[in-house]
Amino acid sequence: MPELKQQNLIQAVPENLMDRPVLVHVFFMLHFPPFFSPGNMVEWCLPQDIDLEGVEFKSMASGSHKIQSDFIYFRKGLCFGLACFANMPVESELERGARMKSVGILSPSYTLLYRYMHFLENQVRHQLEMPGHYSHLEAFYDDKKGVLPAGNLASQQPIHWLPSIHRYMYPEMKITHPAGCMSQFIKFFGEQILTLWKFALLRKRILIFSPPPVGVVCYRVYCCCCLANVSLPGVGGTVPESKPFFYVNVADIEMLETEVSYVACTTEKIFEEKRDLYDVYVDNQNVKTHHEHLQPLLKINSADKEKYRRLNDQRQMLMYSQEVDGDCSSCEEDLFILFFMEQNNRIFQTLMEVSASQDKTLTADHARGMGLDPQGDRSFLMDLLEVYGIDVMLVIDNPCCT
Repeated sequence: MPELKQQNLIQAVPENLMDRPVLVHVFFMLHFPPFFSPGNMVEWCLPQDIDLEGVEFKSMASGSHKIQSDFIYFRKGLCFGLACFANMPVESELERGARMKSVGILSPSYTLLYRYMHFLENQVRHQLEMPGHYSHLEAFYDDKKGVLPAGNLASQQPIHWLPSIHRYMYPEMKITHPAGCMSQFIKFFGEQILTLWKFALLRKRILIFSPPPVGVVCYRVYCCCCLANVSLPGVGGTVPESKPFFYVNVADIEMLETEVSYVACTTEKIFEEKRDLYDVYVDNQNVKTHHEHLQPLLKINSADKEKYRRLNDQRQMLMYSQEVDGDCSSCEEDLFILFFMEQNNRIFQTLMEVSASQDKTLTADHARGMGLDPQGDRSFLMDLLEVYGIDVMLVIDNPCCT
């Protein structure tokens, strides 16, 4: 198994970013309404004059009334949010027999929001049992608040979500639970992660559907974005970022219509009918696309199977070394991210070398050297060259045309 270059990666992350606290721009609480109210309502927030339109739906996913608790990552304008939801039965006809609330925060970056999940979980329970007591929330905001620029959250300058930092995901910067969402992601999708990898690398619009709870599905969004990391300089400068939008609902339709690349999840089945909003639709473990030219990418080929075997072999070796040698210097999160980053680097390194050569000819041997199937990945390679604007000539025969 290739040694994980942990020391080098840590050095690549500036120290001021490794230790930087999250800046909480907005702190809010909302509740499911009684009979006489039209919809979810923001009950309390700091600062009080901030525009939180739409947050009442992002922070309480559609269908949440059927579950007891959940957590939700989402995007509001150019900020990211984390909310914890809880549902408690009450003997009140006015509250429809159940009291439901969410407590959440908004920040310029999502990477450190996980640090406050435990606090949010405790506070939403506290608010269910003692409604209207906001002193703990006010103290938290006073301690963590950031200074908001003039204007509302939707009109700020774009917030760079630091993909060069995120790709290393050391413990200080993870959004995961200690159990690790990467291993769950691999177990859930199996070989299909290679299909998702190709779509993510091609910067397609990927929408993941699942009924509540949605927290674990938000982690799948994050993992899917990690599949597309490339550390080579000069690669991807002209393509859109692989951005996690996390949870979206019907209130986000207008925004999604303008996006050319994203990864998001939803609990609303109606999105499946709105094909103009996505390129790839993932219904639990079923990955599908309505674009005919992307259909070949759904088929798992021999090279995909080999990559998946190598990934599992490396995971097994890592777990063995941790169990036998007590070596905890590397973790499964690092292995997963580095595995795909090295795969992506190998592909783009080869493509750039061929592009710089005199004849610019990409052959079947090149494809095999990149870990791709010359025939099975032909359409993937063609799309990759077009999306990234790489000037090479593909000379691999298409078996359908011979």
